[in-house]
Amino acid sequence: MASKPTTTIDPREAAHFGTMAADWWDPHGSSAMLHKLNPVRLHYIRNAIDHHWPQGSGGFRPLAGKRAIDVGCGAGLLAEPLARMGAAVTALDAAEENIAVARAHADRQGLAIDYRATPVEQLDASGFDLVTSMEVIEHVADPAAFAAALVAKLAPDGLLIMSTPNRTPLSRLAMITVGESIGGIPKGTHDWHKFLQPAELAKLLEDAGMEITDVTGISFDPRYGFTLSSNKAINYLLTARRRQG
Repeated sequence: MASKPTTTIDPREAAHFGTMAADWWDPHGSSAMLHKLNPVRLHYIRNAIDHHWPQGSGGFRPLAGKRAIDVGCGAGLLAEPLARMGAAVTALDAAEENIAVARAHADRQGLAIDYRATPVEQLDASGFDLVTSMEVIEHVADPAAFAAALVAKLAPDGLLIMSTPNRTPLSRLAMITVGESIGGIPKGTHDWHKFLQPAELAKLLEDAGMEITDVTGISFDPRYGFTLSSNKAINYLLTARRRQG
């Protein structure tokens, strides 16, 4: 019997994102769409943190004394804000190029972040209070194994937050037909058939022992840009915790 792979990383996906490393922090470069998404994601994450740990809500460092891991961190667009919120942050990415850029940028910001080009399945650490993985699961080779690996890193009272595109006709139009031609998303970034609908992602996490506590859509408003929304047709964020009892 063939042994199961020890990583869910798709080498082709890692290579694709590695080519974007040099200008990852350029808001007008190949990661421009992520820069536009990041404020909305951070707003959602902060609200989830305050709801899960209300004793720290309202302060500038709600994650003080807590450990966080960002899986699929790119060059650190989310890892750095998590560190500023007080967390001891570990951040993983499949592309060595991204990790190198992330380390250099964090050093210039005076932020101590443990960046590693290590698959989450191979990380010899667990018990993280917060596990985040933004726009990653649609790029891995085995989504179920990846979801289980994220859950395995979570502390018993921890919080898991993910985001991913939905698999709908509108997401194909917005993210591939338009986004990868004139919308600033590098061509070849997405495979629409690998997008997960909310019920599908929820099932993967529930099978790994999680309880879904929130699913919120991300929509685009021409007046304001990206906003949190009840409409999940293009993209959505999901919060989960370990099943109680």
